[in-house]
Amino acid sequence: MFWKIVGALIVAWVAFMVLGSVIGFVFKAILWIGVIGAVLFIGAAGYRAVTGKKDPRRINQ
Repeated sequence: MFWKIVGALIVAWVAFMVLGSVIGFVFKAILWIGVIGAVLFIGAAGYRAVTGKKDPRRINQ
């Protein structure tokens, strides 16, 4: 009986370790995708502001 409890605890511990590493990887991936997206958005907005092309949809002409 003792070894069944110890085995169940080890299996639960390994399952939590695997689940934690997968969730951690997904969180880090989403974080980096967000950072890269923000940098690209700011870069595109900055490029658009610097080029200053005439756009009839703009309010201030």
